[in-house]
Amino acid sequence: MNAGGYDVLRQTLDPRERRERTLPELDGKPAPWESSMQATCECLSWRGSLDNLERREAEDELGETIYVDFPVRARSALVTAHALLDLGVISQDELQARMDAVRARFTRG
Repeated sequence: MNAGGYDVLRQTLDPRERRERTLPELDGKPAPWESSMQATCECLSWRGSLDNLERREAEDELGETIYVDFPVRARSALVTAHALLDLGVISQDELQARMDAVRARFTRG
């Protein structure tokens, strides 16, 4: 997987958020979005769009390189978006527009 040209993903890291450093920080119940994302990835793999093994290998590789500063639980979402960008399923501009729309919904209250 390509590591360059993914500013839209790297810019999502909140300056206050950083990678977990201790086991207690890593321990905990997954958030609902994590289960939904995993189910989406399973469907993409089942349909042949995004192989689970390749995605997990990419998560290991990219999670320890360009996404190393991100919280561990966010990496699977980042790598999935990264893979979809690589596959041309979505462009950086489209992803940015969708992320902006979601943020706007959250700030409206």
